[in-house]
Amino acid sequence: MADLWGMQDATTIGRIRDNYQRMAPVMNERARRLWAATEARSLGWGGVTAVAQATGLTRKTIHKGIAELEAGDEAAPTEVLSPERSRRAGAGRKPVQQTQPALTAALDALIEPTARGDPISPLRWTCLSTRKLAEQLRKAQFRVSPRTVAALLKGEGYSLQANRKMREGASHPDRNAQFEYINAKVKRFQRGGSPVVSVDTKKKELVGHFKNNGRTWRKSGQPEQVNTHDFIGEGGKAIPYGVYDVTHNEGWVSVGTNHDTARFACQALRRWWMKMGRKHYPDATRLLITADAGGSNGSRSRVWKLALQELADHLGLAISVCHFPPGTSKWNKIEHRMFSHITSNWRGRPLESHEVIVNLIGHTTTAAGLKIKAALDKRKYKSGEKVPDKVMAQLNIKPDKFHGDWNYTIRPNAKL
Repeated sequence: MADLWGMQDATTIGRIRDNYQRMAPVMNERARRLWAATEARSLGWGGVTAVAQATGLTRKTIHKGIAELEAGDEAAPTEVLSPERSRRAGAGRKPVQQTQPALTAALDALIEPTARGDPISPLRWTCLSTRKLAEQLRKAQFRVSPRTVAALLKGEGYSLQANRKMREGASHPDRNAQFEYINAKVKRFQRGGSPVVSVDTKKKELVGHFKNNGRTWRKSGQPEQVNTHDFIGEGGKAIPYGVYDVTHNEGWVSVGTNHDTARFACQALRRWWMKMGRKHYPDATRLLITADAGGSNGSRSRVWKLALQELADHLGLAISVCHFPPGTSKWNKIEHRMFSHITSNWRGRPLESHEVIVNLIGHTTTAAGLKIKAALDKRKYKSGEKVPDKVMAQLNIKPDKFHGDWNYTIRPNAKL
């Protein structure tokens, strides 16, 4: 009695398998389908089953290839594929973003608290595995695999990175918990229509005809001549302190001239509120600030807290502060949403004066609609200010239950 494959024996199956394994690496989807269909037709009865057994292709795929071969020139123009196509237009599985429109937003919400990235680059990366992300998304009723999650991450600008230790904070047991706490608090303020700002001091810049890293368009062989040595001259230095409105993608930069102090930082916050903030939040009763753990707005700085108390009294706002753990400043939104664009805008151009710096900062824009206002702050700020215990005791400050050293609220003192 004839076997299941008719006249096709094990030798024939082995020959087809060997040929397919040699050809498969250089064939696309359509070529594999048509090659398998040609083999099946040449074998006669039982050929489809034999080719499917040898190649692993489905019978449906092979029959589809046979239909394409038989259609040939007699098929309607819309049915004949051009040589560069493997499928007809519109065929194949629909993109997951189309079948599940909310998937991308749900994925971004999962990774936002722990997303990392280089402030100067659009690339970001996450410490969560695609398997764990897929598990969380499936719990939220999405149909998704780890491979699909990886493709979505790549499409959103994420890349696979090796582990890298930071100087501090990387091994702090509450680092990720603090990120999640900040993220939750930012969203809570935004839902309530309250302002959320990210603050920091940008790198200090020498003012004068000094080399500025980067390149700009000039006539070939005519680079701009700058000073050979970078010594502070008559121009002094510029200290840009930024306030970035996370919700409205707007920023303010005060350009200081002498010392980066807590009072200088709070003055920049006051100027942002008067020039930009109160226009967007006329009914606000509270303000959330996200800041680094060190520098002029450090979590341990007494002067910072005293200056914030004075600011809260002046503006009539309850000011909440969340500090990022030490060594994690790149997670602060202002770094990659505002400062990196300022750096790109003035690359390769000497910062000849404070006025030039203010002008370049104020003309920084992005395709996403970033707007920045800037002004020079010529005030003289005293460094090394001390705040005694009795003054600290008078501050209307309340630490949060979670890490009160990093998270706290300063409310206006009652009017006497």
